[in-house]
Amino acid sequence: MNDGAVNDGAVDDPAVLAEALGSVLGVPVSGLRQLAGGASRQIWSFEAGNDPGDPEGGVRRLVLRRDPPASPRPESMRAEAAVLVAAAGAGVPVPAVRGHGDGSDGVGSPYLIMDYLDGETIARRLLRDPRLERARTGLVAELGRALARIHSIAPGDLHLEQPSEPLERLRSHHGEFGAQGDFAEPRPALEFALRWLDENRPASGPERVLHGDFRNGNLMVGPEGLVAVLDWERAHLGDPVQDLGWLCVKAWRFGAPAPVGGFGTRAELLDAYAEEAGWRPSDEALLWWEVYGTCEWAAICRRQAERHLSGNEPSVELAVLGRRVCESEWDALLALGLVEPCRVDDPLELPDPDLGAMERPTQDELLAATAGYLAEDQPGLDDRARFHSRVGANALKIARRELRVGAAHTRAHRERLDALGCADDAELVARIRDGALDGRRDEVLAAVRAQTLDRLAVANPRYPAQAGG
Repeated sequence: MNDGAVNDGAVDDPAVLAEALGSVLGVPVSGLRQLAGGASRQIWSFEAGNDPGDPEGGVRRLVLRRDPPASPRPESMRAEAAVLVAAAGAGVPVPAVRGHGDGSDGVGSPYLIMDYLDGETIARRLLRDPRLERARTGLVAELGRALARIHSIAPGDLHLEQPSEPLERLRSHHGEFGAQGDFAEPRPALEFALRWLDENRPASGPERVLHGDFRNGNLMVGPEGLVAVLDWERAHLGDPVQDLGWLCVKAWRFGAPAPVGGFGTRAELLDAYAEEAGWRPSDEALLWWEVYGTCEWAAICRRQAERHLSGNEPSVELAVLGRRVCESEWDALLALGLVEPCRVDDPLELPDPDLGAMERPTQDELLAATAGYLAEDQPGLDDRARFHSRVGANALKIARRELRVGAAHTRAHRERLDALGCADDAELVARIRDGALDGRRDEVLAAVRAQTLDRLAVANPRYPAQAGG
């Protein structure tokens, strides 16, 4: 593999990229298409090889994972390739690595080529497809054993990151959008969770190789069970319970009530892990890392949105992720027993407001028409384009809800801040952190709960009714 400097000439044309891949693999490449998803790295599928009728060789289906040409991370991609090989050696189901490079060989940015595997990765299908009912029955146990095998990998020459103290790192990520700056956005609900994490730290576990993103969306499942563990770009060294807690984060349940990915119980997960690993993490440590992971997902959503907001990487998918932070805020409060599932009104189901329109169709009606168009199944669109059309439709629904109730929500929150003697959310965050409002905890929690529900009413009004588990 070529490990030289990344080529500044980014390959964006599929035909050019296919030619470059053919040169790397030494065989013809066809059928190259970019797949939906992949918020941080591009995912392409293609066929490589001679005609199936050629006695010298058939066609192999492969997958290309590639950094966006504007955001190359060669060291990260090299580490991902190495850890995939190590995971296969430890008995973890993974796709075989067929090649990797830094992109200077014509591919345009750091990349990884793997075997194509058949299976389902879309979480909602994993949780509901009747064809996968048998697989779901024993999936939590499979996942527990797979994690134990991952944590048995010898770090060796993997050169994985050894992050700073976890809570310090999380606070720095939270502070990135809570401090002054272009994207300043203090989050009082998350501050409640961060303070709880600080006051309830478990003893550190043994340092192990972690997958770093082990959850629905990165797991491929077939009718017989787990097919492969995918997307190893966040692999690092750390406490193994971090991987277990991340799998339990409510965001990966997609509305299903079972606490481990929507498939089963925490006890099932820990029992299977102990069977393979020889030790059982405590329930308290698992909860701590679950809350930690919930706060981390909030920070990730915000950072993804900032990639769009910076203007460097325009993307409706990244933009909409910014409005998912409030889901994690609610999940953190729910995990700590500070709120209960409840229903909120969807502003789009309330009577149409008088928004002082200049003429018909109103702003709201124009947004509704465009959202309806994007949500339709347009003929000729590939899966990736359909996915982004649905994301765009959802973005317009969020805009419509905020147009209807945003001003009222802002006034109500201003009144709550005034009652607490806080000038703004930044001051409220600071006073939650330093304990200045501990004597008025119920009032503070009520204000935080109301703000979070207002945000959810705009971003995802069905979310607060979902069970915590």
